[in-house]
Amino acid sequence: MDHSFDTTSAKNAAQVLRRDLAARGLDVTHSAALELVAHQAGFRDWNTAAAAAAPTSTTTASRLVGHPVPVLRVQDGDAALEFYTAVLGFTCRWQHRFEPGLPLYTRVRRDDAELDLSEHYGDGTPGSVVWIPVRDVRALRTELLPRLAPRQQPGLHEDAPGGPTTTVLDPFGNTLRFCQQG
Repeated sequence: MDHSFDTTSAKNAAQVLRRDLAARGLDVTHSAALELVAHQAGFRDWNTAAAAAAPTSTTTASRLVGHPVPVLRVQDGDAALEFYTAVLGFTCRWQHRFEPGLPLYTRVRRDDAELDLSEHYGDGTPGSVVWIPVRDVRALRTELLPRLAPRQQPGLHEDAPGGPTTTVLDPFGNTLRFCQQG
């Protein structure tokens, strides 16, 4: 279950779901779409999901611009999800395909870091770099080492710009730089 569930993202996902289903001749109410989104996030129902939602302060709610979400190009969405969840410890927030067999677009999250992974040509550039701030880079590296491939054992660069950094490559050539700010 994703404990970083937020109602704004869920409501947006429900709107997309309703629109996609309507395009296929299936009309569902907004509340039914919210229930489906809550189930996909691992909750029993919408009320349970909303009760567990991450609180938002009025300061955050009144901001005009939110946190950016980098889009990383991946060539195999299933392999990407396996790597980002099983190896890096992210959770899948949601997945979208226009139809079965078409490219996957998905969002993953770990703590405050959110990334979109896309099989769509033109979304992101293979070989991109994402800089991700972390509280304790040494603890993260220690956690990841046993799950990474034997040939990918990232070091710890103490004097990297921004602070101590460990770098991980995903299976598609994208670079994730986890940095502990001074």
